[in-house]
This record gives sequence, C-alpha cells and structure tokens, in this order.
Amino acid sequence: MFESIRRARLQREGLSCGKTRRKHQEGDFIDEMRTHPAGTVVAYVLFFIGVGILMRLGTQVEAGLPAVTWLHLLYAAAIGFAMVVHERVVLRQEICDNAVLLLVLGTIFTHLALVVLMLDLSFSQSWGKTLKAIVLPHAFGPVVLSVILGRRIGLFGAIYATLLGVLVCISISAPTFMATSALLGFTGVLLTKRVRRRNRLFMAGLYVGVVAMAYSLLLHEAAGVIMEEKLGRMVGLPLLIGIVTGMAVGGLLPVLESVFGVTTDVSWLELGDLNHPLMRRLSIEAPGTYHHSLVVANLAEAAAETISASASMCRVCAYFHDIGKLSKPEYFIENMDPSANPHEDLTPRMSALVIIAHVKDGVDLAIKHNLNSRIIDVIEQHHGNSLAYFFYRQALDQKAEAERLVKAGKAKEDDVPQVSEETFRYPGPRPQFKESAIISLADAVESASRTLEKPNASRIETMIKDIVQARMMDGQLDECDLTIAELARIKASFAKTLLSMMHGRIKYQKAIEAKPSQHSHLREETKPVLVGDEEAASAASEKIVAASFSSPAAEAAVKKPRSRKTPPASAA
Repeated sequence: MFESIRRARLQREGLSCGKTRRKHQEGDFIDEMRTHPAGTVVAYVLFFIGVGILMRLGTQVEAGLPAVTWLHLLYAAAIGFAMVVHERVVLRQEICDNAVLLLVLGTIFTHLALVVLMLDLSFSQSWGKTLKAIVLPHAFGPVVLSVILGRRIGLFGAIYATLLGVLVCISISAPTFMATSALLGFTGVLLTKRVRRRNRLFMAGLYVGVVAMAYSLLLHEAAGVIMEEKLGRMVGLPLLIGIVTGMAVGGLLPVLESVFGVTTDVSWLELGDLNHPLMRRLSIEAPGTYHHSLVVANLAEAAAETISASASMCRVCAYFHDIGKLSKPEYFIENMDPSANPHEDLTPRMSALVIIAHVKDGVDLAIKHNLNSRIIDVIEQHHGNSLAYFFYRQALDQKAEAERLVKAGKAKEDDVPQVSEETFRYPGPRPQFKESAIISLADAVESASRTLEKPNASRIETMIKDIVQARMMDGQLDECDLTIAELARIKASFAKTLLSMMHGRIKYQKAIEAKPSQHSHLREETKPVLVGDEEAASAASEKIVAASFSSPAAEAAVKKPRSRKTPPASAA
C-alpha cells in the first residue's frame, strides 16, 4: 500500500512512469517453506500416513488376509527410517528442497496406490498368484523419478517402492514381489538415460514389457504353473502393462513439471525453438546479440557435457540470457553502428546504467512471455554482481581530470564527480548453480574473444584463464557448486570450442590467364596462401601457420578509428 502511494507521488512529480518491473520470485513465505525443516517433517508424516492407509487397503483385496498389526507397522517404521537416512545422507544435493521431496514421496505413493488398484483388478479377474505379481506396474514410479530427477533418484524410488510394496501387497509372496519389482523397476531406470524425445519413453515401456514377458514365462515355469495359465494372458498382459506404463509417464510429465516446477531434457529441447517470438525479435532487432547468444550456447553446452551438467538447459538458457538488450540494442557494441556511438553523448555513469539495465529488462521480458523459471534465474545471474569495468575506469579518469583542473584553478570543487564502485556493479545475484555459472563464464569468454588479434591456442587459453581467475577473485563463483577440477575441464572445453570457431582459412590467388607455354611456370609459382600473408610462398611452414589469421596491418587498413567511449566487447 505505502509503496503504491510513493509510486503515485513520484509519478505526479514526473519522476516515475508509474510502472513496476515484474518479479518471478514466489514470495518469502513460499521460499521459506521450500527449505524449512518443518515442511520436510510434514511431507514425511503425510507420506507414511498414506502408506499406512494403503497397507490397510491391501488386506482387503482378498478375503481371509490378516489385518494390519503393530508388527507390520514396526516393519514400515524401520523401512521408513532407512528411507529418511538414505535421502538425507546420499541424496541431500539432488533432493534440494521440499518441493522436490514432495515430488519423490508423491510419486512413490502414487506408484503404491496403482499397485493396490491393479492388485484388486487381478483378484476380480481370478488370475493366478504368479501372474498377479507380474502384471503390477512395477516400473511406473522409478521411470517417472528417473526421467524427471535423474537415475540416482530413480533407483531410490525403485528400492523403497519394492520394500514398502512388500508390506502393501501381503497377498503376494514376499520373495516373488521383491524379485519382480526390483527387476522391472531397475530395468526401467536403466532404459531412461538422457531421454530427449517422448518416443523414448514409449520404447522404454516396450522394453520393460519385453523383459516382464520373458520373466513371466520363466517364473511360471520355475513355479510349475505354466500349464495352468493361458499363454496369451501370461505373455500379453506383462507386455501390455509395460507399454501402457511408458505411455502414461509420457502423458504425465508436462503435468508434473508444471506442478513441481521442474524441467526435463524433453521439455528443454522443446523450449530451444529458435522460432520463439523473443528469438525472432532478437535476430531482427539485435542480430549481433543473436549471434553472440548462439555462440555462447555452443560454448556452454560443450562445457556442460564435460562435467555432466545439464547441457540442454545450458543451451536453451544461453539463447535467452541477453534478451534484455532488445530494449536498447543500439547501445551494445555487437549491434552498434560504427559511425554513430550513442555512448558519446552520455556520461560514464549513465552508460553503465543503460548497460546494466539489460538484466532487469530481460527478466521483465521473460516473465511477460512466461519463460521457464530457470531461464529467468540465468538472466538474473549471468553477470552476478560484477563490475562494468570499462565505464568505471572511464569515470575515474574523468574524476582525476576534474581534480587536476581544480588544482590548476580552472574548475570548482563542486565540478568533481562522485564515483562509487557500487553504481557500476550489476544487481546480481551471483550464479547459484552450475549451469548458470557456466553460461556466465561462456558469456564473458565469448565477448573477450572478439578483442583478440591473431588468436592462437596459447592466446585463447591465456585469455580464458585470466577471465576465470578474475571471476573467482571477484567472488562471482562463490555461491555455485563448481569444483576446481570442473573449472579446469570447463576451461579446456572453452579453449577447444573457441579454437575450432576461430581457425584460419586458406586464401587462393585469382586464376591468371597465360599462354600454354607458361603453364608449367605458373604451376610452380601459383600456390595457395593464407589470409593476411603477403610474404612469398617459400616461407617456412611454421610462419605460414602463424600467419593464418589476419595481420594487424591488414586489419588497420580496413578498420575505422575507434571512439574512446566505445565499450569493449566484454563490457556488454
């Protein structure tokens, strides 16, 4: 309320346009509940109450089954204790907040509920006991968790769906249920590595069905009941259940992603469509930024692959990380007209504010177009709270010049500008996760690589090392979980990718018409030379390789003088 009154007053005074920037944070209460220990306790309590209800329902699928006793509840408590310890000790980083924990527990509970429903159906159809154990959807929960959260959590789900399932399905022999559930659950996790197409889920379900079909035949044979069951039912039902499981998981993924705020590789590939309205605007209104974003995406994706981070997320987030430049594209050097530098009419402080504002403008555009929350996080974090050094250095120079004039009596003390480092820093926050840090480094490396003259492996590696070292010294990587070993692999990946992008090209001389008698002479003298190499073709091979990039003299002949206020590529 008070904020709206203050904004209205500023608007009347002409100091505000009356608009507020969009924010993508969920609010302090929601953020607190995502990490508060009380939320964790409530999630586990609700889960085990639900398991207790399913245990009771499991005793009612068939007449004559023993009721749930305190002994059964003690078994469930022991398994529950092991489950909590396993999650807190081994999977603490993967299950990072209560929303993810709720997704894991909710998936296991849904898995057990489907098992009870299918068990009730099998008793109503009077199927054999061995077949009842095979036709249960053992792969559902593990496949869902594996696709959404990774195979480590998929295995976690398979283990505890099996252990708790034994207590829920007391009508089935415990060894038979455990063996079948473990086999099909672990098979489902095995077949869901890097699922990037929805048809892979169908194929995973098909393969799980084939394994279940083969296991059904073997189990019926080992139990000596293969002649008592119809072959079509014994083979067809396990295959059908596997296929339906794969199709059901594919259909549920968008719902689960939307409710719990997670994104799978399938969705990242769908989000990476360059025909998105923002990307089309970027290609038309800011083509330099568009090309810069594509190169950053290539750098970030390759680096993410080397440290087993989410390469798909890196590529898509890199596409959109600079969309804020659409507000004032002409103020950024990659889109700037060399003959008209708008920064010449601005003070260094105002130039820095325009450059820094592209972060908040990007967040505003991303929220307006309902982009993924991870993309918005990367837009906010890709500069951290780093310093716009070019304009800060320029402001210090102007301050030193004004102080010199004051000492010489040519200016007043009030003419000396006040320069604060905080004014020239981005708002942050610093990168909070690996993918955000990789994109931040790739952005800086790509921009700085444009300033290299005659780039080679040594210069590129030195440039990357200096940039990463400067970011570390400035504390920009303090809040993400990158290790020193991972940073070394990221730097090596950047160097390899940049070197392949900035390789030299062979320049061939124009064909010269000559008399037939001169052909042999020309064949000896006309040889391909490298770009920028004006020396004779008889130079040593190492000199030819060194000259494979444009020489400074050649560049100076075609480049116009650069304005003193033109920011370097790295400033944007």
